[in-house]
Amino acid sequence: MKKFFLFFTFTLSALGFSQENYDSENYRATLDDIKSRTFKRDTTANALVIYERGNSYVDKNEFNLKTDVQHKIKILNRKGFDNANITIPLYNNERNSEKVDKIIATIYNLINGEVVKTNLEAKDIFTEKYDENHTLVKFTMPNIQEGSVITYSYTLTSPFMFNYKGWNFQSSIPKLHSEYAASIPGNWNYHIKLVGGLELFINESKIEKRCLEVPNGGSADCSNSLYVMKNIPAFIEEDYMTHKTNYLARVEYELQTFTDFQGIKNDYAKTWETVDKELEKDQNIGRQLSRFVEADELLSSTILNEPDALKKAMAVYNYVQENYTWNEEYHIFKDVSVKDIIKDKSGNVSEINILLHNLLEGTGIQVKPVLLSTRNNGFATKIFPVISEFNYLIVQATIDNKTYLLDATDSYLSFGELPFRCLNLYGRLLDFKKGSNWIDIAPKNVSQYLYNATLNFNENDKLVGSISGKSTGYHSLNFKKSYYPNKEAYVNGLENNYPSIEITNHEITTEGKTSPDFSESYNISLETETIGDNLYLNPFLVKFFSENPFKLQERTYPIDFGYKDSYFYMLNINLGDKYAVLELPKDFIVALPNNTGMVALSSKTLGQTASLTLRIDFKEALYAPEYYPYLKEFMTKIVDIQKNATIVIKKI
Repeated sequence: MKKFFLFFTFTLSALGFSQENYDSENYRATLDDIKSRTFKRDTTANALVIYERGNSYVDKNEFNLKTDVQHKIKILNRKGFDNANITIPLYNNERNSEKVDKIIATIYNLINGEVVKTNLEAKDIFTEKYDENHTLVKFTMPNIQEGSVITYSYTLTSPFMFNYKGWNFQSSIPKLHSEYAASIPGNWNYHIKLVGGLELFINESKIEKRCLEVPNGGSADCSNSLYVMKNIPAFIEEDYMTHKTNYLARVEYELQTFTDFQGIKNDYAKTWETVDKELEKDQNIGRQLSRFVEADELLSSTILNEPDALKKAMAVYNYVQENYTWNEEYHIFKDVSVKDIIKDKSGNVSEINILLHNLLEGTGIQVKPVLLSTRNNGFATKIFPVISEFNYLIVQATIDNKTYLLDATDSYLSFGELPFRCLNLYGRLLDFKKGSNWIDIAPKNVSQYLYNATLNFNENDKLVGSISGKSTGYHSLNFKKSYYPNKEAYVNGLENNYPSIEITNHEITTEGKTSPDFSESYNISLETETIGDNLYLNPFLVKFFSENPFKLQERTYPIDFGYKDSYFYMLNINLGDKYAVLELPKDFIVALPNNTGMVALSSKTLGQTASLTLRIDFKEALYAPEYYPYLKEFMTKIVDIQKNATIVIKKI
């Protein structure tokens, strides 16, 4: 409590000093709201929400779901003008539709010391058909200026109680106060899901007796909930993240059951046991998985007669990779036909991987399908089955008590390796006999970069040498996809990345594009900076990171690399008897908290050889948000040393 009081006092002092006196407790725009021009808590913000409130309840007369909405927004500069464009989405089906009314919007500006108030006119509100099931109501606030305050409110009416309105506490701009009140009659039983890692300032519920009554004497009590968040940072997308819907702070509702006033109960939420039975009979999943494939007609006798189970599985996998092409379509519950892909040689994710499943099964390999949601699709709900959240299907093979996750959509993948898009924490393993269950989707091996460079002075006192490099896992996958389609362009790309280095005799020793690693070597000659008798050399002939990918002041969601990785670089310079080292980069070691990563640089001179090594380890694939400032500093150190490190050599 003492620490909290000190922090609270400091915060009040800082706000007072900066003269930011936003009224975050009320919808009404105040003079202080209009006069304030900065936001010290996030100096990068172009606009902020000062106050917003949503209130959802069931109309006692029409029994529709009503939601009253209020927003108060501050425009800090011209880059924030887009926040004056308001869009209200409405849902409709063939029989019913949502409606919005009571739209009231006002903009406040301080002009020549006077507050000028401008109201939105009805003629400036437009309706746009978005698609078959959605309509957009749009308006743009007039007379927008730097420093403007916008208030707008409306009432949304929905006949779709199965889709109780959720609330987004977080958005692309920071918010000082966001609250949502929800009144739910006891007839409707929802699963309530709070998403994101931000804490609620208020989270309370109370029972209101007989909040809803019907003419025949029936009634229901209501659960009235209030959720409040304060000082919510903006959600800004950055590298190393999965889909933003995984992390945006919000509350969501999923209807489980509805009981009418006659006591009849209807179930809307399914169990995995029910879903497993449905999938087993589904024409796009279960029926295709059970479809017999003539392995004798598709596979060679060499594959069929291979006695080693792992080698046989790898051969079947390579056969599907090489002979069938993914058409880039993700949908897995529609237009799936093993027969068609065998004929057309091209198909969607399900068709390719179900064919792989059936061929492996037909050759005696134990296999099961796995449903998952890709990184760009968001996490699949674990609490109850929501089949629409899955958009991908892979195969699990079990050989000699070891499991392998397989996807044949990419011709560059090695056996047991998944595309990066699939690394989304977990998937649902389907077993129609024993029941489905969740499994982890995570690479078992560390992806590596390993580089060794050697330099010598030639007879013209010019530095020449060689570089050998090896990458494994997902790092090698990127190299293979760059090298094999156009080898000449790949080498040209190396030279473009390092314009001071001339590259010759480039060779690779990789065993094909499905190899789990990529190994290369090449000769180099390089230009150096010479001042007097001293030669200045940046020792990093290969750089792992050209800039720090972490630039936010604060990040509220995890840093998801997808896989663990490490980087190793070694340089040896043979000085001979004509040169001596005057200066080497200073040794250092920096570790992430809890031994979850480290960067170490060391350099030394031993006899006529100067050597330098750099090692970088990321020991986790996923880091919690509280690691962000450490990772940011960590990456700053790595980029700085690669950019500014210098070896000074003097000619004797």
